[in-house]
Parts: sequence; C-alpha cells; structure tokens
Amino acid sequence: MKRIISLIISVSVILGTVATAEGENAPELNIDARAAILIEQESGTVMYEMNSDEQMPIASVTKIMTMLLIMEAVDSGQIALDDMVTVSENAMSYGGSTMFLETGEKLSVNDMLKGIAVASANDGCVAMAEFLAGSEDAFVDMMNKKAAELGMKNTHFVNTNGLDEDNHFSSARDVAIMSRELLKHKTIFNYTSIWMDTLRGGKFQLANTNKLIRYYDGANGLKTGSTSKALCCLSASAKRDDMQLIAVILGAPTSQKRFDGARTLLDYGFATYTVSTQVSAGDNMGTVPVEKGITGEVGAIAAEGYSALLKKGSTEAIEKEIDWYENITAPVVAGDKVGTLKITHNGETLAEIDLNAASEVKKKGIGDIIRDLILSVFFGA
Repeated sequence: MKRIISLIISVSVILGTVATAEGENAPELNIDARAAILIEQESGTVMYEMNSDEQMPIASVTKIMTMLLIMEAVDSGQIALDDMVTVSENAMSYGGSTMFLETGEKLSVNDMLKGIAVASANDGCVAMAEFLAGSEDAFVDMMNKKAAELGMKNTHFVNTNGLDEDNHFSSARDVAIMSRELLKHKTIFNYTSIWMDTLRGGKFQLANTNKLIRYYDGANGLKTGSTSKALCCLSASAKRDDMQLIAVILGAPTSQKRFDGARTLLDYGFATYTVSTQVSAGDNMGTVPVEKGITGEVGAIAAEGYSALLKKGSTEAIEKEIDWYENITAPVVAGDKVGTLKITHNGETLAEIDLNAASEVKKKGIGDIIRDLILSVFFGA
C-alpha cells in the first residue's frame, strides 16, 4: 500500500524537451544511402530515420551480432578472453577480409576479437562460432534466436560474417538494435576503438576499417561492411559528454558516402540533443516513516539512474512523483523497497525507479519499549 500523499516535483528543463520516440520532425539530411537511422544508446530513442525497416543485405555489419554473442559468453563466464581457440580447416578456408588464420593455429579469444572488430576477419568469425557452438550452423541458430529475443523483426542470418548469401538480411533499425545491445558490454570498446594494432607478436598488422575512429571526435565503434549486393554499410558509434549515439548507414554507393552519411547523422544528433540526468543510482531521495523501529524513519535511495534525452532550445516540464509505501514496519533491511519514483513528461511515463531503504532499522525490543514508556511518562518525550 502507498501513502495518500505523493510528492510531485515539476522540473523546468532549461536545455530542452524530451525527444520524440520516432524521430518526428527531424529535418531532411543529405544521406546518400538506401537506409539510415540515428539512435541514442541509453534510451534507444530514434532521432532520425530513413527506410529504416527495409530488408537488405548488411555485409560485415553482420559481425555485430557475432561479437555480441562472444561478449555475452565472456561476460557470463562461459569463456575467458585468454582462452585459446584452435583454428579448423573450415575456418581457415574463408576468404574476403581475413586475419590469415592457419589450420591448427591457436589464438586467444582476445586476439580473435581484435581480428573481427578491427580487420573484419571472416575466418575469425567462423573460428569463434565453432569454438562457442561447435559449428557455424549452430552459431547461426544462436544469432537468429538472439535477433528474435531483441525484437529484430526484419532480420535473418545465414552466416556469421555477412558474405552475400540468399536469405541473409537485416534493416537499419535492427542493426541499431543489435548495436545498442553490443555496446552494453563495455569491454567491446577495447576492440572497436582500436585504430591500429598487431597480432602474433607484432608480425601481423591491424588497421581499422572504420575510418571514423581516427577522424571523428568521440568515435568509439562499431563495424563497417561492404559487398557487391550490400554496397557500403556502417554502424558508427560515438560518445561526447554523457551522450552515446549510434548511426547506421546501409547501401551507400561508396565507402566515403557511408562515412559522410554517418558523420552527418552524428553531427545532427550532437548538435540537436543533449542528455539530462534526472536521477543517479544511490541518490538520496528523502526519508519514510518506520513503525515499531528503534528509529522512526529510514532514508531512501534510488536503485538505479535515469537520464532523459532532451532537444535543445525549448523548455518543458519533466515531472517526478514519489509514492512512498505506507505502514512500513520494522525490521527493515537495507535494500528493502520503500517507494517508487515515477518520471513523466506530458503524461507519458519515462521511467519508474525503485526507492530502497538506505540502512537497516531494527525492531524495538522489550527494553526499548519500556524505556520509551518511561521517557513519555516522566519527560513527555
């Protein structure tokens, strides 16, 4: 149950208003490509889109899903970055962009990720697929299952690397979705932000196919791709201040056009929007009464943070409403939920954040009750 009285805070946002969920009223941008989309990483808000749900080949941008499954395996403890991967004859046989693996060669997961993220290694993708799932086909099944879990409605994978094959396709929106999911694994930036590196003790040079890493302020990823069917594709990520953006370009006629398109999208996003932190994890949100406790109240802290994507140049209100639980009775354990912070804009709920007890409150014992009674009788306390 909640107390009848709720605290409502109306916040005037000086920097702007909450961005629209569908990129409405975005200007026409000069993007020479079949499809494009720009999203903000934390909220997933679409800031610009063009033909974003059209199914089309995506070339090596496919490797974003391959890297996502690898990072999930690393972060879950299924594999480790220093695990050694033995290269099969099948993996070695793949051409196109490669890291020139040899049958029987052993490289670490760390080095395989470098080869995939930086050099777009087709052979590295197959080697990792076999290492994780036993075969490329089994790994592709995992890719399609993950795509379904993420709501990628216009995607179907046939291979791990994006080489042209029938029935292998995605869309700009779906690429943004899997890019956003990959960037939740922060370790991936150790690879996608590399400009130049080496493998095999310095014998093999790596140069990033994503030229924005060197030439665009804040660029930290993500993946290029090009084939005769897909043309030139790119999922580009960049961060400035607290705002991480993802720009997807599919079907650009030239490599330069894809980089120009991504730069145009990112420039638009950084110039037009800003991120405003509404609450941070651990923020003190006030106190709530506690019955039958050795203290009469307990502090409340936010369980997680929330930042709103705001459009610069306008002012509207974001409201914060705190609903405290009523009749909270000791004992209270630190971390117990004691209320909820609801953040809204124009009647739309942006976030609901749990408010948790900051400390424990022990229940009064018999001695505490007798002491309180004596204080009340003799001292009016």
